Amino acid sequence: MPEITILDGGMGQELIARAPEGPTPLWATQVMMDHPDIVRDIHGDYFAAGADVATANTYAVLRDRLANNGIEDQFEALHQKGQEIARAARDAHGAGKVASSLGPLGASYRPDLAPEVDVSAQAYAEIVALHDAHVDLHIIETASGLKLAEGALAGCVDATKPVWIALSVDDADGTKLRSGNALKDALPLLDNYAPAAVLINCSTPEAVSQALPIIGAHGLPFGAYANGFTKISDAFKVVNQVVDTLKARSDLGPEAYADFAEDWAEMGATIIGGCCEVGPAHIAELKRRFG
Repeated sequence: MPEITILDGGMGQELIARAPEGPTPLWATQVMMDHPDIVRDIHGDYFAAGADVATANTYAVLRDRLANNGIEDQFEALHQKGQEIARAARDAHGAGKVASSLGPLGASYRPDLAPEVDVSAQAYAEIVALHDAHVDLHIIETASGLKLAEGALAGCVDATKPVWIALSVDDADGTKLRSGNALKDALPLLDNYAPAAVLINCSTPEAVSQALPIIGAHGLPFGAYANGFTKISDAFKVVNQVVDTLKARSDLGPEAYADFAEDWAEMGATIIGGCCEVGPAHIAELKRRFG
């Protein structure tokens, strides 16, 4: 079996579990503002569990989300804080890489809210410019529609560090993006923009298993990091919603998750980690199995 790069697990749910306050519409960003030490501890716990990559807590640091909560003026400072905390944890651990996180414009799981490609490209290019000199790679996360995926990739064309794109698929049919488009229709974007890797993220492990043969056939390095939610409820697909409208599965402990991951590795995946509700114990089990 080829060597597996082990990603970290979810940040947002770990922050919610550890923070003294309840979740807000700003979710992980609010906790980073109020308790940056918790963010660093989580990065440190993932490294200690065996992760090779710390993904900076910048998924939701987007101008549209910050503007909706009256703090757009903190955009640059929050990006700097996110990558500085991840780098500090990496340095304390003594090894590993740091990735910037480029989350979806509009809202997670709402590809219908994605701006036009040129508008998205400008937004993502601004984020890439803030991180490029300070991280080892960029990860476009939870790209659940073709327009958003293209806008994000177009925004990364001037990056000097590798760019990975993580597509999010329908939980009931992993052959489709959440937008309803066929997953295979995203493959020409990989030819046009040549990211360094393509992944599936923030979908059920079952859907990931359906999706991987499609992206794996393209020829790029590929992988996955699934979530542990029962489903993405319609109640959550609202701008400024709070995360406690989503429920965790009870059947996806570390061993069960790693069983899925072993199947993905057998399919040829070489980048494997976890998304929401996949924590340090899950990553430790991945490290135990993949070494």
